Amino acid sequence: MADDGSSRELFETKLDIHDRKQFELKLEYQPSGTDDESEYLVEATFFVPRALNITPDTYPREDFYADLHNYVRFKTPVLSFEELLTGDHSPLVQLEQRVTFGVLGPEREVVYDAKMLGCVLRGALRRFSKGMKDHCGRLSAGTEAIAGEELQRLGRRSIDATQKILQRFRTTTAVLAEKYTLTDKSLASLRLVDEYLSLLVEHFFRRIVVQMDAMPRTGVYSDLRREMMDVVISDESYRKQRGYASVIAPDSDNEEYTHRIGFLKKFCMNILFLEVQRSSPRKAWEEVLFALAAGLAMAFALGVGLFAQNRYPQVSFNFFVIAVIGYMLKDRIKEGLRRLAASYAGKYLYERETRILDPVTHDDVGICREKIDFAPQVDPEVQKLRAQDDLITAAQGELPESVIRYRKKIVLESEMLPRIADGIVSGVTDIIRVNVDRMLHDMDDPDYTLDYVDLEDFSVEKLRASKAYRVDVAFRFSVDDGKHQHTTVKLVRLVLDRNGIKRMSEISTSGSKVMVPSIPPIAARPTHVMP
Repeated sequence: MADDGSSRELFETKLDIHDRKQFELKLEYQPSGTDDESEYLVEATFFVPRALNITPDTYPREDFYADLHNYVRFKTPVLSFEELLTGDHSPLVQLEQRVTFGVLGPEREVVYDAKMLGCVLRGALRRFSKGMKDHCGRLSAGTEAIAGEELQRLGRRSIDATQKILQRFRTTTAVLAEKYTLTDKSLASLRLVDEYLSLLVEHFFRRIVVQMDAMPRTGVYSDLRREMMDVVISDESYRKQRGYASVIAPDSDNEEYTHRIGFLKKFCMNILFLEVQRSSPRKAWEEVLFALAAGLAMAFALGVGLFAQNRYPQVSFNFFVIAVIGYMLKDRIKEGLRRLAASYAGKYLYERETRILDPVTHDDVGICREKIDFAPQVDPEVQKLRAQDDLITAAQGELPESVIRYRKKIVLESEMLPRIADGIVSGVTDIIRVNVDRMLHDMDDPDYTLDYVDLEDFSVEKLRASKAYRVDVAFRFSVDDGKHQHTTVKLVRLVLDRNGIKRMSEISTSGSKVMVPSIPPIAARPTHVMP
């Protein structure tokens, strides 16, 4: 498969645990624009131990789709603090131009610009936090003396920029509210965005102060830490003064705080989410194939009936027997052809089709097709990755497992993205969350005990042991974007117990194996464990 190096940036993937019952796959599609259409293929193959009782009968396709939670949105535009303050595409600058030129425009566009500012500022603060964390890590390791200067320069420049952004937004929205007669909904939306911006700044600056905990508490680092905490305190005071309820209270469970910050994030980011329209084209084709099966079976039955009518009188016993046998065969032929048609449809046709639409113009952005296969033929690359584990290698063909493959094909209209949001949208983000709760139903209790014997005095104690199950998930990511073509394969292992996901680790693609030592290490105290 061709790969020019830059194709990796056209299809970015990130895998992580979302909570105890779900893991999340985040995909970012970024068409290059060199072709009219960009095609992406995602395959996830689950290798489930048979002990978990996952079969086509106990876990039908409908249940699998119900455990998939899919969110499709535009990729958050990437703008730096400086671009937010001065760039032509900055939503803050566009808000200010409505005041400068005296042209308000539709109120929904005013709210749209305010929400977009929240989305873009969140991305800029996240990159700022990551940069500060990297500098703190290098300083803690003592590997880069210059990192201290970079840390201070980045920190103070970002403090100045975020304060200017907040001040200019608050000033602009106050003038808009005073100069124009806005609806109550628009005014409430602007207040919510204002609260969200304040929470974002407080959240990320507080995080950075925590990251700086390993830094010296004297000198320039102490001054910088104090300046950042001043920003946190200032925004907390601002929200108290405005009557916003999103203030952390040390003596409470902060339920209101967590609710509001979660709600405000969804409220602002909903402008990025795309409209989807799902359909099931496979069902229509299945009905056509089933109709053909019924027609062929009926043709056979009619042929038998005509033969019997021509050979025997209609009131004879022979005619009666042949007619009944013909009907019996017709019924079985019909069912056999239906199963054959269903098998063909399952092998070659996608089960779900989703149109992805621009929520504003309702123009087609792309189309997504999905299907699920039980016991598919496993890709040789995936088999090679799994063969790195001796347990898997030795168990092939001896210990049964259930194999489920989920396939997702996405085709994006490359020329559509530059027309959206003044051209600052560069791609589409596809978030897939997989719920593993169904796999936990038949698991044993996660904790049990082992008898522990001390070989010095033969005293017996109880040793705590943990029961967990391994589910391998192989991912195959492919992109076909004109001259850019690339395929990658990744294998991860989910370690599950009855409570959910314990951990997730990626299996190395280097081909190395963990070898069992020929001589076991000598323990500090001789012990023996009896299972």
